[in-house]
Amino acid sequence: MQDNLQNNFTLKNLTSILIGGLILAFSYFLKTTLDAILLDDSVNNVIFGFIITLIVLSTLILFVDGKKTANKNKTTLWNTKTKLATKKYLICFAFILSILALLLNLEYLAYLTPTFLILYGVLLFLFKNNKRKNLLVLSGLCLLLATMCFLIPSYWYSSISIIGIAHIAYGVVTR
Repeated sequence: MQDNLQNNFTLKNLTSILIGGLILAFSYFLKTTLDAILLDDSVNNVIFGFIITLIVLSTLILFVDGKKTANKNKTTLWNTKTKLATKKYLICFAFILSILALLLNLEYLAYLTPTFLILYGVLLFLFKNNKRKNLLVLSGLCLLLATMCFLIPSYWYSSISIIGIAHIAYGVVTR
């Protein structure tokens, strides 16, 4: 195996399709769960549990696809660019989780989705490279939908669903 100079963790092809499907499924399950339970203190735990599960499963999808890509190219998985991208990814998601946990503790539930979309759009912007400028469209869509969620707080479910559909479309287009 040789050390390559490319990042093995990329958001394209099947990875983007799986993450988009995961976002769609979790938005549906979160909406049905929130519709079924009464609004009390356990809502914050349910929401935070869904967010952590979504992030862990997305990370697992990125790792498995990166390992498959590295094996296909007969290169090492943990090269310098992949290590740097992993550090940026973990720092960004730790920051996103801490901001969302703060909003949950302060009971600003109406600001959860717009804040998540803004931070996710920034994350996508940070991980774009010169070959995949289409990620800028996803990043801009996140910012547009976040603005819509600030104006219409009940639009959160539609916004998350649109991001999931956009990820699926991006995966199909880059395939």
